[in-house]
Amino acid sequence: MAIITISRGTYSGGRAVAEALGSKLKYPCISKEIILDAAEEFGVPESKLTAAMEEPPKAWIETPAKKIAHLNYVRYALLKRAKANDLVYHGYAGHLLLGNISHVICVRVIADMEYRIKVAIEDKKLTRKEAINFIKKLDKQGLNWTRFLYGVDWNDPALYDIVINLDRISVESAVDIIAQMACMDEFKPDENSIRALDNQVLSSLVWAALTKDKRTNSSNLQVVSDNGKVTISGNTSSKKTLMAIDEVTRGVKGVTEVINEAGIGTDWQW
Repeated sequence: MAIITISRGTYSGGRAVAEALGSKLKYPCISKEIILDAAEEFGVPESKLTAAMEEPPKAWIETPAKKIAHLNYVRYALLKRAKANDLVYHGYAGHLLLGNISHVICVRVIADMEYRIKVAIEDKKLTRKEAINFIKKLDKQGLNWTRFLYGVDWNDPALYDIVINLDRISVESAVDIIAQMACMDEFKPDENSIRALDNQVLSSLVWAALTKDKRTNSSNLQVVSDNGKVTISGNTSSKKTLMAIDEVTRGVKGVTEVINEAGIGTDWQW
């Protein structure tokens, strides 16, 4: 079992690498499919989920709770796919959405600006100036998004297991390198990494349930799972809501114990 995430800037060649890698390994290659999964499972319009993954921080500040809810729906959809199958995922910061799971291979694909400009001109039928502006705009948007949500610079090589420069090697060679990594002992799932994935799936599902329920969706909560035991912390508006948090959490499949450490405070959401 291998989960491979490929981070890439606009027109850097990451999509080509992901698709070729999926074909070579016979793994599903997914990207925006998780938006469709989340929209179907949680009944949220695709446009709102896409906006949560693409809009700049200013939009998040205006409606933070709703944006975070939509982000977590998408995160759950990705985690669910990762739990069920080997996969190659590209786009929407998969290396950050999947968190600290040791059998996830985090790849960053880069290319110089000239390469990216050429591809953008061919794909979008842009002038050179338009292509440059388009690439810079999307790069800035992605950089600001990850910095705002996760406090990291997505260009930081420390976030990845490997950074591949397509100016130096071909797509085919990049695919061979990543495929070899997928066979390494360091990236094989073990008891601890599978448990970490299971815990993240359950945490995300509980969070989604709390967000969907009208009695609890205004609460500012954090959810941590450990082998079926779920700990809820944060703040909510009333004792009635605290009781509802317990009820909703216990109703999620896989939850065996609930520790509700949430308090009544003034920083609930919406």
